[in-house]
Amino acid sequence: MLRFLSRRLGFMVIALVFVSLLTFTLMHMAPGNFLDAKRISSGDVSGDEQASVDVIAEMEKRYGLDKPLYVQYLTYMKGMATWDMGPSFQFPQLHIEEIIEKAFPVSLTLAIFSVALSIIIAVPLGILAAVKQNTVWDYLSMFLSMIGNSIPAYVLAVFLILLFSLKLHWLPTAGWTEPRHVIMPVLALGLGSVGGIARYMRTSMVEALRQDYIAAAWAKGGSFTKVVLGHALRNSLIPLITVVGPQLARLMVGTVFIESMFRVPGLGSYFTLAANTRDYPLLMTSSVFFAFVIMAMNLVVDLMYGFLDPRIRFE
Repeated sequence: MLRFLSRRLGFMVIALVFVSLLTFTLMHMAPGNFLDAKRISSGDVSGDEQASVDVIAEMEKRYGLDKPLYVQYLTYMKGMATWDMGPSFQFPQLHIEEIIEKAFPVSLTLAIFSVALSIIIAVPLGILAAVKQNTVWDYLSMFLSMIGNSIPAYVLAVFLILLFSLKLHWLPTAGWTEPRHVIMPVLALGLGSVGGIARYMRTSMVEALRQDYIAAAWAKGGSFTKVVLGHALRNSLIPLITVVGPQLARLMVGTVFIESMFRVPGLGSYFTLAANTRDYPLLMTSSVFFAFVIMAMNLVVDLMYGFLDPRIRFE
């Protein structure tokens, strides 16, 4: 296990360095800069050219953008290694680590509740479809799953706003200061993932129920709870974790549409803003942080494989 962890952590470091180099290169190859993006967004396209040059020169000196590219890159990496990335261009009063520390818990909360809702609905649907294979319950479960999987999260979010906010007046349309603000974003993200998880659960359960040890358990008079939920379900969780793990990682680093529609102050909105405004420090840090979260979640998924199946742990 220690050798496995050491090897994976080493690969993670190499991959993060590659991601940082790629992000840094593409970031500086893209046309425009922060001041150009800000001037265009404000509608000021005919300012004093000399004043703009002076402002750009002052800003480059303040943030070290006048230094050679390799020095800038090493400065970024040193800041990330020491968790001191300095201020953002768009939010000069905030340091980038403060932005991440404030926004990541929001995206993490939204991700955990959304994935939990998906699992609570999808796993029983998948089990029902597998146990009642080729019956009306199987077809109905998969039909409902297919509908849920076909509707994008942002379309479902619009429907939820129309129903619960404008029609019934039960929930606010936006915000993140009260518990009821969490309900609609979680429903929009969670319900949209039910279909895919339910189909994976059904396929995995059908395969598990066809195994010889399940037939032997039924022959010994095993109950539904013991045979299906005790034996077949545990062996069906590995494909489920393969789907849920990356999905949780993807939601943990923010969702652009849902966070924007419900005004959720998560990482997705900050990342989008950094890309649109050429906020180099925030964009660089966000990209590397996103890659780290996804790699860490993949490592957790691999460790869970070994926990669920002793044969994998032995290998």
